[in-house]
Amino acid sequence: MKKNSVRFVSFLLAASLILPSGALASTGSSSSDEGINEKFGMPIVVYGADLTESEKASVKDSLEVTNESEVEEISVTGEDLVNYIKDGDASARMFSSAKITRQDAGKGLVIDIVTEDNITQVTAEMYENAMLTAGIEDATVEVAAPKKVTGHSALVGIYKAYEVSGETLDKERTDVANEELSVATILANKSDIDEAKVSELLTEIKKDIAEQNPATKEEVEKIVQEQLTNLKIELSPEDRQLLIDLMDKIRQLDIDFSKWSDQLNDLSKTIEDKIGNIVDDEGFWQSVKNFFNNLIDSIRSLFN
Repeated sequence: MKKNSVRFVSFLLAASLILPSGALASTGSSSSDEGINEKFGMPIVVYGADLTESEKASVKDSLEVTNESEVEEISVTGEDLVNYIKDGDASARMFSSAKITRQDAGKGLVIDIVTEDNITQVTAEMYENAMLTAGIEDATVEVAAPKKVTGHSALVGIYKAYEVSGETLDKERTDVANEELSVATILANKSDIDEAKVSELLTEIKKDIAEQNPATKEEVEKIVQEQLTNLKIELSPEDRQLLIDLMDKIRQLDIDFSKWSDQLNDLSKTIEDKIGNIVDDEGFWQSVKNFFNNLIDSIRSLFN
């Protein structure tokens, strides 16, 4: 029996080396160590104001803040929420945090949730979609939290960091961007739609708005329904109306839709690749199937 146990453990160790590690865990890549971009200044780290000292230390570790002299550190509070978001609650508790490194024009947005298990509702694609709506582009953003939170306060921190770096954001756009993030999480949770599918839906509708330039809410409604049909997504009448109202507000924003279209195409490709990797990686799923078949055979052999 001891010999069989050794053989079984050896099999498990060998299998763990063969099975792709990316299948079992997802690790966010940290920003590259290229030094401080003197054009934009130091990266800005925004901490949720309600973090305890130990939680803040955990966030620093997650965001790889090893030298405080090489970053600018600020906090985001409920008062900031009121400043950037219409109907924001000044008593809101803020935990999710972010590090923002501005990039040269044309670099686009790179969003990395470095504590994926602790950001429970907002995905990287949702952040990117909302940031484009708010008028934020060309930046590397890393998001972290020391415990499970929805992730909404990180977006307000990103707004604050962007303005601290010298930019001015349009309040109307940040309001709509926050509403977009709320609608995205509502659809993902309430309507039982995969988060990547929600991001794909929002992106495709916004692409159509950018390309077709609808003049009325009725035209927006038509675009929304076409994409719901194309993506085979069914919403309740209430959630469908939420989506239509949101997209009608986006239609009316002061946005360079010709430029926006290119940015949304890039995001769309990222989302399609993500969905494709999940659904179409037949080789990976076959390797999982083979692994467990072999595992079962090995366990059976212990008793033969």
